[in-house]
Amino acid sequence: QVQLVESGGGLVQAGGSLRLSCAASGDTISMYAMGWFRQAPGKEREFVAAVSWSGSSTVYGDSVTGRFTISRDNAKNTLYLQMNSLKPEDTAVYYCAAETTLWPVRSSNEYDYWGQGTQVTVSS
Repeated sequence: QVQLVESGGGLVQAGGSLRLSCAASGDTISMYAMGWFRQAPGKEREFVAAVSWSGSSTVYGDSVTGRFTISRDNAKNTLYLQMNSLKPEDTAVYYCAAETTLWPVRSSNEYDYWGQGTQVTVSS
């Protein structure tokens, strides 16, 4: 099974940018559709973006469309999330996840493997 480790989170001012990475080990991510989710304190986990196995197809949550870009490098076994024009409401723990059989998948319940998360804090 695949193990996922997120990195790249931190503190940024509103309007700034961050790039999150999700490094995979134990299996090749080309076998998985990959997604990003986020969870703010007291809120449910929210779908952010997902990318298909080859990277040719992407879907985004309504709140991030036009600002965030998901991508993958299967040769490096890594998933990315480029976040631009960040807003304070983007503050959350961001998780990457892997799913084997369905596309597109926006529900966290369908994902099989999860990373431990990385904190993103956007100050106003």
